[in-house]
Amino acid sequence: MFDDKHPLFGTYRIAKRIAIGIVGGSVLVIGIVMIVLPGPAFVVIPVGLGILSLEFAWARIWLKKARAKAEEMARSFQNKNGNGRNPGDPPRAP
Repeated sequence: MFDDKHPLFGTYRIAKRIAIGIVGGSVLVIGIVMIVLPGPAFVVIPVGLGILSLEFAWARIWLKKARAKAEEMARSFQNKNGNGRNPGDPPRAP
């Protein structure tokens, strides 16, 4: 929108950072509240972190950790149910 030589560039960057912080923070807080209230908390929390990760490095780190933990839990769940297959295995017949 503004190039770095525009006089309002600094103000724009700060306003953008504040807006992303408010929207992402609100979505994250709603997701955290959904842990105890009915709702898809495990969907909303990563969305909030994704919004925040547009501007904040700490949110990118948390999002990477959450993604790794979710993948680990999915692998663990598949192995417990006997559905764990190697990526090169052919599909099972019904």
